Amino acid sequence: MPKMRKPTFNRNGRTLYYIAFLILGAAALGCKSPPPLISDEVKANIQTRVEQGKSVGIVVGVIDSKGRREYFCHGTSSQGGDDPVDENSIYEIGSISKAFTGILLADMVLKEELMLDDPAAVYLPEAVSMPERNEIKITLEHLATHTSALARMPTNFRPADFNNPYADYSVENMYEFLSGYTLTRDIGVQYEYSNLGMGLLGHILSLKAGMEYEELLLQRICSVLGMEDTKISLTQGMQQRLAKGHNQKGEVSNWDIPTLAGAGAIRSSAKDMLTFLAANLGITQSNLSKAMELAHGARVDAGKNMKVGLGWHILDSTQAQIIWHNGGTGGYRTFCGFTKDKKMGVVVLSNMNISADDLGFHILDNTNALKK
Repeated sequence: MPKMRKPTFNRNGRTLYYIAFLILGAAALGCKSPPPLISDEVKANIQTRVEQGKSVGIVVGVIDSKGRREYFCHGTSSQGGDDPVDENSIYEIGSISKAFTGILLADMVLKEELMLDDPAAVYLPEAVSMPERNEIKITLEHLATHTSALARMPTNFRPADFNNPYADYSVENMYEFLSGYTLTRDIGVQYEYSNLGMGLLGHILSLKAGMEYEELLLQRICSVLGMEDTKISLTQGMQQRLAKGHNQKGEVSNWDIPTLAGAGAIRSSAKDMLTFLAANLGITQSNLSKAMELAHGARVDAGKNMKVGLGWHILDSTQAQIIWHNGGTGGYRTFCGFTKDKKMGVVVLSNMNISADDLGFHILDNTNALKK
């Protein structure tokens, strides 16, 4: 081995020789930067969507098995504005909230606070008459897996303001509906997506815990994982970073979902959602790890290569099994999904009411086509 020359220094004391040696050594060893997590094809597709008015601002975040994070952000927080969206921008995540509700249920089950096969009626006031059929009762698991036979939405859902439709739907309205509703099919037999069912589950969990759903969410999930920008009530800082929701006509109101909060009330950022995905993938460990595993397990066949866990949907895709949920409110469309096969997670946040699910499915399994 040739004798190494004494290193030389510049005025600032930096080791020029050692830097050159390390660079040349790395090149000689064939070291390469890891491949990007978000392809040029996906980036170009996102740019096109924004240019074509299919979104105002899209944020995509990806996390890999080593915890490496990558974001691609394009567009603005408001139409015609100049405030770019980024990984800290706040979006309504809509029905992705159901995955959080499923984990809350699993956590309470593991802590022996309740059981999956407990009848939902046990946790409601005595005055509420929970519908039954053929002497079978709706359980907490039925609510979490969309097999309760409850309608997607209650028939007494009559918004005073369609721009904020859930705001005036009260607990009393929900109790009134449940007490007067007759089930049209057997319980536990058929999957049928129900905002009412998951909203009711979130309400039951909050009653059991003796606190509002948001407080339960913050105490049991967000504080545990360090998700400071995941809430229902916007802080001043979150409000300042809010990506405004839009439809094809322009900016729309944010939604308030007090009674059915567990079905779709949460707001979050891409940065926080990757923290959530890291925990679900087991990249980071917490006292929620076992609850998350319980929530991921397939329990119901929903057809078309789809199964259902506790709040999650599970797709048998070509290259991987994808555990996922999407969300949609008045001016937002969102996607959150991961695959344990590749140990990769993806979040897609768009402040336009046009689906962007294909971006998430494609990143997790590139045999899933991107929309043109």
